[in-house]
Amino acid sequence: MLDTKKDLLTAKEIMDIIPHRQPFMLLDAIEEMEEGKSVKARKCVTYNEPFFGGHFPVEPVMPGVLIVEAMAQAGAVAVLSMPEMKGKTAYFAGIDKARFKRKVVPGDVLTLEVEITKLKGPIGIGQGKATVNGELACSAEIMFAIGK
Repeated sequence: MLDTKKDLLTAKEIMDIIPHRQPFMLLDAIEEMEEGKSVKARKCVTYNEPFFGGHFPVEPVMPGVLIVEAMAQAGAVAVLSMPEMKGKTAYFAGIDKARFKRKVVPGDVLTLEVEITKLKGPIGIGQGKATVNGELACSAEIMFAIGK
């Protein structure tokens, strides 16, 4: 059966919200979002990713820090989509409780889910998880600061 589900935001539309560009743009689409509260995004991992040239040439594995960065970018889209945050930038302020449960390799589709659990002034916290086919790859608590 043909899947006719349309993404909420394409990569081009995501780039209208966050400043990241290739090769550091780590989102392909936003599937679901409640502005300022939660987001579900997708990253299709391919052999063409520039980091695979060195991590690792014989056994390509997506670096854990980039999985956490992809979660942060997804969370930033949710927060920066709020009308009062338009045009601002979200910066990492902390990463806690990061756990890596499986390798992410070329061919995997990484699903990134972030729930914003606290947003007070320019500081916020999100609970994130990254999965492949429903299997947990990474979880982390991410803290961010909103700047101009």
